[in-house]
Amino acid sequence: KGTQSFGTRRNKTHSLCIRCGRTSYHNAKKVCSSCGFPAAKTRRFDGWSRKQARKRGQGTGRMRSLKNVPRRAKNGFRAGTTPKPKITKNIKK
Repeated sequence: KGTQSFGTRRNKTHSLCIRCGRTSYHNAKKVCSSCGFPAAKTRRFDGWSRKQARKRGQGTGRMRSLKNVPRRAKNGFRAGTTPKPKITKNIKK
């Protein structure tokens, strides 16, 4: 149960998951313990693990589309038009 037993631990139970990329895919069970692959629905950690829910929620990835929304909302979601020219005051010396 002690030091001698640890020397026999040489088979890997988990390998890389092709969906989440973590070393959580159980080789014998063929199920990822992190994301639940191959199930269609991604595994969720709603009530019992707040930190895991924070780690994989909205805003943790690249946000390819969502990161542009505040800037577009500021201009009223205009599309296909040229922006109005900025009015500059010419100060004469």
